[in-house]
Amino acid sequence: MTRTPAEMTRRRFLVSLGGGLVAVALAACGIDRATHSTAPSQSAGPTVSPVPGRSSAPGPSLRDRIGQMLLVGFRGLTVEEAGEVAADIRDRNLGGILLFDTDQPTHSSVRNVESRAQLTALVAGLQDLAKTPLLVAIDEEGGLVARLDQRHGFPPTVSAAKLGAQNDAAVTRAAGDQVAATLASVGVNLNLAPVVDLDVNPTNPIIGALGRSFSADPGVVTEQAEAFIEGHRSAGVWTTLKHFPGHGSSTGDTHLGVVDVTSTWSAVELEPFRNIIRDALADAVLTAHVFNATLDPEHPATLSQPTITGILREQLGWGGLVISDDMQMGAIRAAYGYADAVRLAILAGVDVLTIAQQQVYEPGIVAQTIDLIEAMVVDGSLTEGRIDESYARIQALKGS
Repeated sequence: MTRTPAEMTRRRFLVSLGGGLVAVALAACGIDRATHSTAPSQSAGPTVSPVPGRSSAPGPSLRDRIGQMLLVGFRGLTVEEAGEVAADIRDRNLGGILLFDTDQPTHSSVRNVESRAQLTALVAGLQDLAKTPLLVAIDEEGGLVARLDQRHGFPPTVSAAKLGAQNDAAVTRAAGDQVAATLASVGVNLNLAPVVDLDVNPTNPIIGALGRSFSADPGVVTEQAEAFIEGHRSAGVWTTLKHFPGHGSSTGDTHLGVVDVTSTWSAVELEPFRNIIRDALADAVLTAHVFNATLDPEHPATLSQPTITGILREQLGWGGLVISDDMQMGAIRAAYGYADAVRLAILAGVDVLTIAQQQVYEPGIVAQTIDLIEAMVVDGSLTEGRIDESYARIQALKGS
């Protein structure tokens, strides 16, 4: 029997996990299907109504709307050096840029950050090219994950683990104030932080071992993350809850390959997301590439409609922006073609596709991705209405 491309993709993913996985009963992690049908009102975050089918409303072209759905890393310390992304902003309505201090593909210690004055000029110059204001994003969690550090003349930061151990909301609020003031001073408006993963596996190579989690206690994580967020709000910088639906129990690194949390994840890992959304302190939520057969026996969270739409949007009531983790990471590249991954992420409910250009660096990736998504709308594998949903959420955040 001939397999369809979708069936082949699912089979490759399951094989990459070490053999065909069998769907695990939801009761294994304390979730049953009935709980998914009881959704709180979607009042948190800038919320838009779904737009079915194709859009007939006048306004930006389809390609311009798709361009807003991309958050892209790039090389260059000046606008002139960053020629390709500058062209993408000017000519393709690129929605957002992602800043890094180092360049992993070339093992260079220089990428976008040299000094405060240099970075301020770079960001302002790229914003000047944009007909729709850019999301300017960075990972500035504090501690080991801080792109703006003392090497470049920025103040030191404190890790989430240290703040959580101290467990003083006033101290964490002050830390959030400081980080946000630094970001605002150079034109960054979106921090891909805080991490709200639970530190349930302290040896986790990508969360616990790097001090990125506040605590294993969901109450402590909620209180500390909310204090950090409030510090950012005072400076007008948006924040991002990550990594949904929880990366803290993993034993592997999704940068490198497929990570299966089926046997380690539990429903308590949803609690900080649930609490912060309920308290109307979420601006955006960033997905994890972890595979969890309890939640979806076919796809990792970023590509999973049951996880992103079913749990995050319907069960937890999140109506705002959903951002993917880097679509070039090993967990995705090991099992999916790029086009399949992009299609599945959008169908799952992702609004902004992150293309960090750090695992691999692909010239022309913005034009390539816009072409892919436009072709999917033309052939019917995505609807224009689905693009409009994401476009509306992006503009709602940018206008908030």
